[in-house]
Amino acid sequence: MCKLKPWALLAVLVVLWYVVTAKRLWSPYLLPSPLRVARTFLELAKNGQLLDNTLASLWRMIIGFFVSVALAIPLGFVFAVSPVIYAYSKGILELLRNTPPLAFIPFLILWCGIGELSKIILIVLVAFFPILINTIEGVSGVDQKLVETGRVFGFSRGRIFREIVLPSAFPNIVTGMRIGMGYSWRAIIGAEMIASSTGLGYMILNGQQLSQTDTMLCGIIVIALLGMLGEVLLSRLTKPFLAWRKNVEL
Repeated sequence: MCKLKPWALLAVLVVLWYVVTAKRLWSPYLLPSPLRVARTFLELAKNGQLLDNTLASLWRMIIGFFVSVALAIPLGFVFAVSPVIYAYSKGILELLRNTPPLAFIPFLILWCGIGELSKIILIVLVAFFPILINTIEGVSGVDQKLVETGRVFGFSRGRIFREIVLPSAFPNIVTGMRIGMGYSWRAIIGAEMIASSTGLGYMILNGQQLSQTDTMLCGIIVIALLGMLGEVLLSRLTKPFLAWRKNVEL
């Protein structure tokens, strides 16, 4: 029964959605019924549009997310252990972090063209900073008494990093990755505004231009489901490392 609790409000909203559309309290043009959306979903699945667009968006998101991880985590460790380097870099990082990534779209088109690179860079701009900031906080928050204890016992720098710093910082890093993954999915629509002819963002925007609100909702639902699936997979993949952290602490 407890497993159903998170879905209770969603079920209520779906029922309310059905009642509103069945009673025609809202224009079908603005809010299509759940049955109409389901039929459109099946049609898009049958003709292959849904799969093709989903795979295109999934590929861009995976590349952008993993590039963000590969850049942000090492930089986070460098900035955390080298406050001087971080102090010189913080200004430009804060400027970039507080600039809406969509503002870079015209420049990305000019600099990188309308291919995949510009879309992936936009996703990286969105996902990079949550991972970086959480990594810095995680490493900076390591208990220095544990580090000093490791030195007293003759631990090498590598062993201190492996058995003290990394286990302590890992929960923050995972939090940053989870936020970054969520932001990556949110960036899909913006990324696929860059002269794209494939992807869920393109499907949503194309549906808006053609006044196909049912198609738009199908795209939004798929993005939401993929985001949830990503959360579950990331949780499953990082669970053994979190268990390893607890064992190390013991």
